[in-house]
Amino acid sequence: MILVTGGAGFIGANFVLDWLAIHDEPVINLDKLTYAGNPETLQSLQGDARHTLVQGDIGDTALVNQLLSTHQPRAVVNFAAESHVDRSIHGPGEFIQTNIVGTFNLLESVRGYWSGLPEDHRDGGAAPTKGNFRFLHVSTDEVYGSLKKDEPAFTESSHIEPNSPYSASKAASDHLVRAWHHTYGLPVLTTNCSNNYGPYHFPEKLIPLMIVNALAGKNLPVYGDGQQIRDWLYVKDHCSAIRRVLEAGRLGETYNVGGWNEKANIDIVHTVCALLDELRPRADGQPYKGQITYVTDRPGHDRRYAIDARKLEREFGWKPAETFESGIRKTVQWYLDHPDWVAHVQSGAYRDWVQKQYA
Repeated sequence: MILVTGGAGFIGANFVLDWLAIHDEPVINLDKLTYAGNPETLQSLQGDARHTLVQGDIGDTALVNQLLSTHQPRAVVNFAAESHVDRSIHGPGEFIQTNIVGTFNLLESVRGYWSGLPEDHRDGGAAPTKGNFRFLHVSTDEVYGSLKKDEPAFTESSHIEPNSPYSASKAASDHLVRAWHHTYGLPVLTTNCSNNYGPYHFPEKLIPLMIVNALAGKNLPVYGDGQQIRDWLYVKDHCSAIRRVLEAGRLGETYNVGGWNEKANIDIVHTVCALLDELRPRADGQPYKGQITYVTDRPGHDRRYAIDARKLEREFGWKPAETFESGIRKTVQWYLDHPDWVAHVQSGAYRDWVQKQYA
């Protein structure tokens, strides 16, 4: 049994779906079900006894304690976070509360649970012990700050220099996880990933927003000059890396997860437009790139992120399976094939439905 927090969000839900496609080990899935937590993503697991979705907050100590006590997980994988930079600029309080205070409360609940586990099983039993329990914290490359064009990619020893309320809150959570390991001995692992893309991504982030806006005939807003560079990681590759770190990662270590795909934002938008021109041409025959508009850059916009994922490769032989070209085609096709999912998550009716289902 594992406990996954934030497992109805974009990356968390993909992880849960992939986990149960590979393993029979059950998942308790704790998610606050905010606007970006979508139980519809997990509909294929309806009636599957291996999956239990619980609506709740990682900061709810009583609830988390109850789940740990009742289900006795051998691992906790923490995806739960407020994650959108723009939202953090306009409303940083929620990011402080969830990403810092929530992570603190979760760590304290897990520490209490872990401290009560037996030291080991001399009979070779499978129940969790102090020695085989793991807490894996999923974080972001944004905690490292911004790179200049010719600077080497972020490594696990790069300085932590966050520049947005979001990245600052995630950096703080990373520090808490590290401290709980060094102070209390909690068996932790941390992963810092580059920009994810793929199925079930809420259409506020760059790639799904461009796809959805393009199909709706809306403008495709690009910040500043569009030359901000990101490393892009297909979400299912990220999930495979997390599984590998959970299985074999060295306690207290950080592992960077990247796709080796540095791309400027404007190039991403042009790629999406070209794929839509091929797969779903506009009725008037005009190219989608005509919908691109440049808008005022956001405050504190980091210029470049790049991940050096060689530590994962050295220790585990992990490499991303998808190139950017294969992953972005799969992603665009997925959105073309799932218009109902997109329409529903953007509607007010969706939030009403969630509250009725999980009140």
